[in-house]
Formats: sequence, C-alpha cells, structure tokens
Amino acid sequence: MAVNLNRYFDSMESIASQTEGGSIPHVLKVIAQRYVGDNPPHEPVYRVTRTSAIRKGADHLYEFPLQSMFKDMEEGQRVYAWAKLWIEQPQEFIFHLRCFGPVRLYHNGDQRFGSSPEEEISEAAQGATALPIKLKVNLIRGWNHFVLELGKGREGNCGAAFGTGSRKNKPFHFLAPSDEREGEEGWIYTAPSAEPLNRIPGANQAEAATGAEWLPVREEGKGRLDLLYGMQPGYSAYAWTTIANRTASKQQVTIAGTAYGPLRLLWQGKEVYAVQESGDFSFELDANPGISDLIAQCRCDGQGWGFQIGDIAAPGVELVLGRRMHGYKGQWLLLGPLSPEANINPADYLALDKVAADLRMNVFWTTDQPGANVRPFLENELYGRWNYPLGVTLSGLLGTGGLLQREELAVYVAGHVEFATSTYAYSLWDRERFGAAGLNNQLSHIDSLDDCGSFGALAILAERFRPLKGSRAVADDIAHYIMNVQDRMEDGALYRKVGVSPSMHNTMWCDDMYMSVPFLCRYAELTGDPGYRDEAARQLLLYKKYLYMADRQVMSHVYDVRNSKPSGTVWGRGNGWVFFSLAVLLEVLPRTHESYPSILAFYRELAEGYRRLQGKHGLWHQVLVDAESYEESSCTSMFIYGFALGIRHSWLENPEPYIKAALAGWQGLCERAVDKRGNLYGVCKGSSWSYSHAYYKHDLGWNLNDTHGIGIVLLAGIETQRMKEWLIEKP
Repeated sequence: MAVNLNRYFDSMESIASQTEGGSIPHVLKVIAQRYVGDNPPHEPVYRVTRTSAIRKGADHLYEFPLQSMFKDMEEGQRVYAWAKLWIEQPQEFIFHLRCFGPVRLYHNGDQRFGSSPEEEISEAAQGATALPIKLKVNLIRGWNHFVLELGKGREGNCGAAFGTGSRKNKPFHFLAPSDEREGEEGWIYTAPSAEPLNRIPGANQAEAATGAEWLPVREEGKGRLDLLYGMQPGYSAYAWTTIANRTASKQQVTIAGTAYGPLRLLWQGKEVYAVQESGDFSFELDANPGISDLIAQCRCDGQGWGFQIGDIAAPGVELVLGRRMHGYKGQWLLLGPLSPEANINPADYLALDKVAADLRMNVFWTTDQPGANVRPFLENELYGRWNYPLGVTLSGLLGTGGLLQREELAVYVAGHVEFATSTYAYSLWDRERFGAAGLNNQLSHIDSLDDCGSFGALAILAERFRPLKGSRAVADDIAHYIMNVQDRMEDGALYRKVGVSPSMHNTMWCDDMYMSVPFLCRYAELTGDPGYRDEAARQLLLYKKYLYMADRQVMSHVYDVRNSKPSGTVWGRGNGWVFFSLAVLLEVLPRTHESYPSILAFYRELAEGYRRLQGKHGLWHQVLVDAESYEESSCTSMFIYGFALGIRHSWLENPEPYIKAALAGWQGLCERAVDKRGNLYGVCKGSSWSYSHAYYKHDLGWNLNDTHGIGIVLLAGIETQRMKEWLIEKP
C-alpha cells in the first residue's frame, strides 16, 4: 500500500489506530511516558575547572587573551590551545570565532579554518561587540577534538574567542582532552614557541606524546591549606569526605594522620576528635555498613593549617568523595576560606547547590589541589534545562499528571524545575566567577522575555504541588525584569530593542504574549497583587493595537519598530501564542475588570478568524492562510486549547462551531501528527521572522518531538477531555 506523501506517517502508525474511540487519557499517557522515558532525571555533572586566563565570556565563547597571558610573545611565535567536545548525534553545527591575530582552527586533526588579515580584529576593536566569523563544522558522534593555533600579527595583535554559535540553546562547554586531565572542563594550552607541534592532536592521548608541555600546571594539594588560601590567621575552612563501609557488618576504623594546625573532626554531625596544635593524631570509631559523612574543620593559627589522613586500617572500608568529581581522584572537597565572623553549618552545603555566604567573600567547594575548582554542569539534553519551550512542555506534563492522577509525572516536573531554581543563586555566582554559568545559562543571564516568562509561569504552578527550593526568589526576579527592565515602547508595550541577532533588533513579536502574560497572571495569584494581572491585560490590548489584522481576524507575526509597520505574515504558532495567552488571562480576569469586555471581544474575534482557517483534516497550517504549507501541530493544539477553554467557560456566544472545530482538531492530531509510540510530528522549529510568507513555508521546517509542541498537545488534550466531560454533565 503506497504511503500518502502528504502525511507524516502511514495511517497504520497513528495513535488513533491504537485507541478505542480515540481515548484522550490513553493518548496523553503514551506521549507523557515517551517524553519522560527519553529524558531521565540525571543530576548535574560535577567537574574540575582549573583557574586559567582562558575563560568564557557572557556569550559563552572561550576567550584566549594572549596579549595579557604572554606579554613577551614575539612575532612568528604561536600558542596552541586544545580541547574536546562530546556529541551524541552527528550534526552540522555553527561555531563563532573572533580572530585577534592569525588563527588556524583544527577539528579532529584536520585544518578547518585559517584567518586572512582582513578577518583579524585590531586591538582597539577587540571584545564581544565585534561580529564573529561563523564556521560550520560537521561534528561526529563521540569525541570531537579542537585545536586553535594562535599567532602574533604584525601589529602585535594576538588571541581569539571561540565557542558555541548558540549560547541560548547549545551553551557548549569544552573538556580538557588529554589522558592526564580526563574529566576536567576547559582548554589546555602551550607557552609561545617558534616551533610548530609535531602533530596536531586529533584524539585522546597523553600530553607527553604530543611533544609539548601543556598549561595550566597541575599541582598536588598535600593537605596544606596555606598553599590554597595563604596564611590567614583566624580564618577557617571545612573539608568533606565520606566513610564507605562496603561490608555487611560494623567495622572499627582507625583514622590517623597529621594536623598542621587546629583541627576538629565531625562524623555523622558529632565531634569525634579535636586537637589545638599541629602534630600526628590517631583515633578510632565504629562505622556501620553504608556511607556516612566525615567533616574536618581547620583553623589557621598563624603557624599553619590543614591536615593529611593516611590509609584507613579496616577491611572493606575506605574514604571516598561524597559526590563523583570528574577530573579529580582525591578524597576531600574543601569549603573556604571563611572569615572569623562566618557562622555556617557545613551540612547545609553538602548538596553542592549553593555558595557559602561569608561577610567578606562568598565561596564554593574546591578540591585540595591549588586552582582546581569544583563546578556543576548541566549535561542533560533537556532535563534540568530552563528555556521557554520546556516551560510549555512541563506545563503539559504537570496537567497530564493531574488529569490521569499520575503523581509521578508531577514529581518529575517538580524535580526538573527545582534542578534550576535550587541552583539559581549559585549560578549567578558561577557566572560572575567564571564568565558564564555551567548551568542555568538563560536563567542566570536574563536579557529577554524568552529567558524567563514561560518557564517562570511553570515554576509557580509546580510549586503548588510541593515547595521548590529557590522558586520564590526566581519568580520575584522575573517579575522585576518584566516590569522594570525589559524594553518598552513609549506607550508601555513590551518589545525587543536588542534581539538574539541583528535582524531581531527593534521588533515586537506576538510570541511575547506567551512570554509575559501567563507569568504575570500566575505571579498575581502568587502575590495577591492584581497589578500584575492588570499589566497582562494592558499588554494584550497594546499588542492588538500593533499586530491585529482586523480584515482577516488574525495577528501579524512581528511589528517592525524601526520601520513602524507590521510584517503582515500570518505564522501559525505566533498566532497560537496569542490565543493561548488570551485564554489564560480570561480564566483569571474578573468580569468586573475594566478591560474584560475588550479582552473578551478580542478573544471572540480571533476565535472566529482562526476557526475559518482550519484545514480539511482538522489541523491548521504553518502559514495560516496557505493550505499548501505543512500541517503544524503546535498552533493546532493552541487553537484547540483556546476553543475548549472558551466553551467550558461560556466565552463563545455560539459554541457549536467551536466544539466541532476542537474535536476535529484533536482527531486530526491523533490521526496525522501523533504516532502509536507517542512521537509528535509537524512542530515548527524555532523561528526568526520575515515580511515574506515564503520564509515560514519553505525555510522553517518541522522537527520530530520538538519541545515547542509536546506540552501544548498535552494541554490541548486535557482541555478537550474536560470540554467533553462538561458537555455531558451540563444541564
């Protein structure tokens, strides 16, 4: 049987072919289970980052400031920098490069780029404001090794900045590539030399095999805190390890070592040994099977501080780190130095998700090696990430858990959200300390509504399930950003003065209704302050003023602020965001509110405009007014959601056509966009904008299981199910 090329898959593969009577709960369960199964809740990965002049900038490019690193570097000399990147699936990826002197880039041993003089930025023009060179690199599955050869130009310029071309969605961090530094984050590099490397490294190998010495230098700690912190009389530090008893019975453990200054040892929260002077020590304790925390408090008396512990004299018992630390094989993590005024409980910091707040300096855990810092990194593709599509996805999962009474879905969502909110304060510190945060890359660097509103609204909803660490501080900061920081037109309408790319500067997108209105509504509920709800209503009516096309009863995707005119393009998902946001607002807006009649009238006008544009299979199209453009799942879901909610709340004066449209839309999704394994097809990928419909039709293709669509399909199913139940139950 021939496959209809107008379909995403054969009808036998659809979820509609597997469900008795098109059971909505079953469809929701299958989609939700597929998503959770594909994105398990892994914790952050903790890695060593060595203190180095090479660090990330705010744009997540690694900066190589050779002029300050090697002030005596001569013309004709070169520095090599080497790192690697793990890639799950082969792909063509765009990297950004700024050349501050002669640069060659090698990928897996082969040269991919060599700069010309006109591509080298003068010293006066160096910085993140200079436009980067965009380099397409075909990344292979597995390890990808990168080497930068950095020379000194005739005018004395040297150095570079290199890294991800997508700091929002792919904030890549590179790893140290040699066998000796396995697991560390960052680049290693050589000193300047007139001699080239014998061979450009293209795979893991020992540093000695390259014929070069690599920096930064790796030093052993030796338990001497004066080597880490200097001699600071009155200051203290904590060291943490665990006693792991691998046997099935209690073991008597002898702990012996040398103290270099005053020392207290706490086991399971209780002091088990203390000494006020330097010297050798020994004591015994009984360790039950399992793992228990051992914490040492060291104090500097002006003569020395720190300690060393030798082997434990007990079979099957050893000291091991409390967390796996990539790039470090030692047994202790250190928290310090802490001023005499500091009053902290070290047990509060064992989760490794926050800095210790001292009156003089905030500190985080390090290893016992000088310059070897501990940092958490988000290395999951989706779980724990904070971005606006995931705000929609997880909202759908949370609602599905409620409808199906599947608490494990709410537990999963809460865990994902708390992954981000619990480390929010830490990520702000991490960004300041290292140039760009290893997690929460968008939350720690909010510069647009995309970065905060969608996921922020979800976080407020998720905290209704259970308290989430750090969630309120995040919500407060997002509210401050939207109300006081985000750029506005003279009439107060939110817009993008500075976009992700120059083409997005000075634009207003109808998408931003979803990035602001639902959050403002949820925050008003959280705080009890109706002013935020008032602002949501004001923004919707302002966006109507700029983007509504009354003759078609649809929204233009973008308003070009620079040229004072709308784009006139009718993109499906952009319209969906507006309709979704209208429905969210109407659900919480009192009927006595002064803007309620205008908001309701706007909803009804759009509802009629969208209903007329529904396709013959029940789905709406990528370009709403072009039936030859592909059937698009995310906008279809948002129109279904808005119709179903409006029917249940009696917002529509003549509901019958909209009931029919919602049911036809859901059936179309099940027959043509969701397969029997819970995969979702036909979700438009992330967009830019254009004055031409051809861009949306031909350049903006669709992705499989794109997070822009999964959650809204779930929400559409939930509201369709509720609508059906309401229609049965109503008088």
